[in-house]
Amino acid sequence: MAAEAEAIAVLLMAYGGPDSLDDVEPYLLDVRGGRPVSPEFTAEIKARYARIGGRSPIRELTEAQAAGVQRLLGDRFAVRVGMRHWHPYIADAVERMVAAGQRRLVGIALAPHYSSMSVGAYQKKLLAATAGRLDVALVRSWGEHTKFLTAVAGRLTQALARFPSPAAVQVLFTAHSLPQRILAAGDPYPSELRASAAAVAQRAGLTAWHFAYQSAGATAEPWLGPEAGALMTDLAGKGHQAFLIVPIGFVCDHVEVLYDVDVVYRELAGRLGVRLERTASLNDDPLLVGAIAEIARDAAAGRGWL
Repeated sequence: MAAEAEAIAVLLMAYGGPDSLDDVEPYLLDVRGGRPVSPEFTAEIKARYARIGGRSPIRELTEAQAAGVQRLLGDRFAVRVGMRHWHPYIADAVERMVAAGQRRLVGIALAPHYSSMSVGAYQKKLLAATAGRLDVALVRSWGEHTKFLTAVAGRLTQALARFPSPAAVQVLFTAHSLPQRILAAGDPYPSELRASAAAVAQRAGLTAWHFAYQSAGATAEPWLGPEAGALMTDLAGKGHQAFLIVPIGFVCDHVEVLYDVDVVYRELAGRLGVRLERTASLNDDPLLVGAIAEIARDAAAGRGWL
């Protein structure tokens, strides 16, 4: 117990997702802050999860990432998982850290690019849960880490090789859309995403590529664009027949990849008469795990904890 108490805690934070179709409604209530969810919307989201196996794989995949990071960091660190909107919640993970006697915590959101509405929301939940009981080092963003970029570039190169004419493929880097109002506050999300995409494209030897957003929320306000499906439609209308989606904003399989890309965009590609592939998700790829371990160690060292 003494060794565990002395360990530097590392919390890997992800969005969360339902473990079964029965969990969809309470999960949606959590996402919406307790606001009622219509039966029609609940049924629609259940249908999406039914198409990808009846549940979200995000918890197991995040736990696999955490296990890999723990192996690399060793006993000096104690790595846990906390979800923003489902079990195990960020607050529950923090309570376990406090109960174990840990005093120092590195918080890493598994979203490489900072936005006040995404990474900022994880950090607010973490700070509220710690309430001064732990000394917290927050990692703001890590989308330019060399190992992360190299891992995505490797996936991109592998996926391009599936096409008979790789040079003719239209490569679309994508990330989760957010409301356009983030731009008024100078949010760095779009610029960080484009910087990562450019760095991956350079590593993969691409001379041309596109950036688009996906998975916008169902609200009336304007969201960041261009939307990936609209861009595909436009490019197909100009005669392009082969597309590769690189979901650079996501680090593991979940509904935005398995449904929004693999179902919605593939169905669109079928209607357009074009071929669509996507890069395999990083999940617990050794390069991604190595990047996160280095980020955690550097954050701890930066606070003088090592």
